[in-house]
Amino acid sequence: MKNETPKEHWDKIYATKQPSEVSWTQENPKTSLDFIHSFNLPKEASIIDIGGGDSRLVDRLIDEGYEDVTVLDISEQALKRAKDRLGDKAKKVNWVVADITEFKTEKTFDLWHDRATFHFMTTVDQINEYLERIKKNLKFNGFLTIGTFSENGPKKCSGLEIKQYSEQTLQDEFRNGFKKLKCIIEDHQTPFDTLQNFLFCSFRRQTRVD
Repeated sequence: MKNETPKEHWDKIYATKQPSEVSWTQENPKTSLDFIHSFNLPKEASIIDIGGGDSRLVDRLIDEGYEDVTVLDISEQALKRAKDRLGDKAKKVNWVVADITEFKTEKTFDLWHDRATFHFMTTVDQINEYLERIKKNLKFNGFLTIGTFSENGPKKCSGLEIKQYSEQTLQDEFRNGFKKLKCIIEDHQTPFDTLQNFLFCSFRRQTRVD
């Protein structure tokens, strides 16, 4: 990513590569949906998908009748691809182009979902900025689902360094104000038939948002 900003890097990826050419593509985001369904949220619950890109999770959430869905990504190109795919259904979604470490909103959410964004936070400052935003914008008793590369997963993604996590080290990052509910390890099969080992954990917000 020499001389590129993160936004330029990701816009270029999404402008030049098809879903079959990037490792994170999932036809069916089953694990994310299983976690979301386990929370028994009402259809009017406010949901944000961090780093949602052109993930098909938003398609499924809209089809299941969720009424307040926000998708945030640093890449405008990624969100354009998702909007084009959804067609008229895209009008039911709040689309936000932003770096999560700079995201500002007064809105609070019942569910914060993140598959494979948090592990790009590789410095203490980035992690703290991320945590500051989730603590401000996730409601008291709200749910967090987060997926990262495990200790047995890749050390890079899309040419960028990532931070691997174990169940303990991920729990340590969210030790203040969150209660761990469940963690699983999962192999994600990429479109080019390689395996990436992921850690998924869910948490519940335990301290009130000031």
